[in-house]
This record gives sequence, structure tokens and C-alpha cells, in this order.
Amino acid sequence: MRGVTLTDVALRAGVSQPTASRVLNGSARRPSPAVVEAVRRAADELGYISNAQAQALARSQTGLVGLVVHDIADPYFSSIAAGVQAEAYQRDRQVLLATTLRSTEQEIRAVNAFIGHRTDAIVLVGSRLNTDDGLRDQERLTGLLDRYRGLGGRVAVIGQPLPGTHTIAPDNRAGAAALAKALTAEADAPRQFVVLAGPPKLATAVDRTAGFLRELRREGIKPLAVVPGEFTRDGGYEAAQQVVASLNPQRRWGACIFAVNDVMALGAIAALREAGLRTPRDVQVAGFDDIPTLRDHEPGLTTVALPLQEMGRRAIEMALASDTGEQSVTRVSGRVIMRESTNPTANRAEP
Repeated sequence: MRGVTLTDVALRAGVSQPTASRVLNGSARRPSPAVVEAVRRAADELGYISNAQAQALARSQTGLVGLVVHDIADPYFSSIAAGVQAEAYQRDRQVLLATTLRSTEQEIRAVNAFIGHRTDAIVLVGSRLNTDDGLRDQERLTGLLDRYRGLGGRVAVIGQPLPGTHTIAPDNRAGAAALAKALTAEADAPRQFVVLAGPPKLATAVDRTAGFLRELRREGIKPLAVVPGEFTRDGGYEAAQQVVASLNPQRRWGACIFAVNDVMALGAIAALREAGLRTPRDVQVAGFDDIPTLRDHEPGLTTVALPLQEMGRRAIEMALASDTGEQSVTRVSGRVIMRESTNPTANRAEP
């Protein structure tokens, strides 16, 4: 049986071959949304893979592994990438890298490109979007990965599981709940909390926020505020600015701010410092992930540590393992690390 061609897709969608190519191969000249949807639907229905060379996946190996992350500048992703690279080197593989900036459309393009380069395996790293558009794109991505695996490709995911894939899933809810429990168990524990919740469309941010708030409720604590923001340093900075503007905290405030990742927490500390509030003397701050850059930060940040490099190593192991191909999910627990940022006595001697 011959493979599905771009011409087949164009005929099914009722468009010209160049138009179909512009939709599926990432051209800057994009047709109307209705045409884009028709071409994508035709490609999905026909099982089109956007490079005929991908058929060779079933017959040979190239020694290439595709790695897709949201943002390589984020220490969370760069740490995982370091683990992927280290394990790939041990297995005599070369790593091709793509970044998506949290766009599922860009993720799909990256996967298509890696299939075109005949990568032996693809590792996807990052949280899923829970919006309607994000869920629709996830269905497209799942179909594409199914066809890739049918050609002999292998897939591993770090984040929320995708159907049929090997997955390393951090237990974000349990980790955030454990952090809240540890913070409220201290002898001079704060009774006022603010949550910098990240973007509500991002599953990881939602899970971490939910886990932290669940434990606060068990302790009979209602947060002063839950503030959304981008999942970045600047997102934490801007969210903390909103907290300062709305709550007008004074020196020796004593509340604790939980940011749903470390880079947001570092941005929050910068905003608090600009407002004349010191951490932890006036405001306590905690994060999540234990990114490597925390080693050089003062005060040390209380956080939930994930084994980021080990997660990257394990993803390569799972992707390249010789097995039946059945889906497996490995849950990864976080470890609470208490540091100076939530110890109000750490700099009590300061004026």
C-alpha cells in the first residue's frame, strides 16, 4: 500500500497542494482559519505524516532523539535537558532540541519536524493546557504520536500523561500539599498566606495551587489572596506587585507567599524588595522545583525539590527501552526543603 501523500490531503480538503503544504509545513503565509482546519482534519483522517522519509523509521535507526521543551532558558527545562543529554550520550545518541513557548501548535510542528528527521525517539517535556483549544490540539498531537509509533518511533513524556505514551509524572498536588503542611507545622508558623497561582490554563500550575490550598483548608486557613500570573520570573514579579498594591503589607507583615514555581518565587522576592519588604524578615516566600540556580540565591528558597536531571535520564531510558510499547506512568514525588526564605528569625538582627 502506498503512503498518504500531500496531494491526497489536498484533494480531501478541497484545496491546492501548495495551500495544503503551507498549512502542514509551517509556512509564514497562512490561509484562512477555515482552510487550516479543513487541511488539518483531512491530514488526521488520512493519517498523513509530513515527510515520506518517516516511513524509514520502521526499518532503521538514525541515532537521533528529539527533545521538545517549553523554554530552554527556564532552569526547570534546562536541568531536565541536561539529564536527557547525559543519558543520550551514554547510549550513543544525539539530541535535537525544539522549544515551544507553551504553544501546542509549535509542539505539533516540532514533532512533525522530528519525524521528518527520522528520530528514533521523541521526548516531550512540559505541562498540558486545559483550555478548549489546548485540548483540541492535544487530540491532534496524540493522533500524530500514534502514527509515529506505528512507524516504529518511541515517545516519552515528562508532565501529564498522553494516551499511549511512557510518562514521568511529577506528583504536583501532593508536593504542594506537603509544603503547606510543613509551613504550617513550624513553631512560629504563619497563619496568613498568599498564593501566586500561575496561569489558570496550565495543568501543572492548577495542580500545585489546588494541593497547597487543600492543605490550608485542612488547617482551617483561608488564603488572603490567590493571584494568577505567567509561569515565569516576570510573572511572579508582577503578581507580587499586585499583592503589594492590593494588600498594602507593612514591615514585619509575617505572611507567607507561595509561588507555584521557583522562578516565580524569585521574581516575587525582587518585587517585595523593591517595595521595601525583606524576605524572610517581613514576608516569607516559598516555591516549587528546586532549580539549580537557587544554590546562588540569598536567602535560600524553601521549595519542593524534584529530581530534574534524573527525570530527564529516566525519560530517555523509557523511550529507548525494548519493550511491548504498552503505556507506563512513573509517578515522581517531590521533597520539601526548608530554607531561610521561610525562617523569620534568619535575619532578625538586621534593622
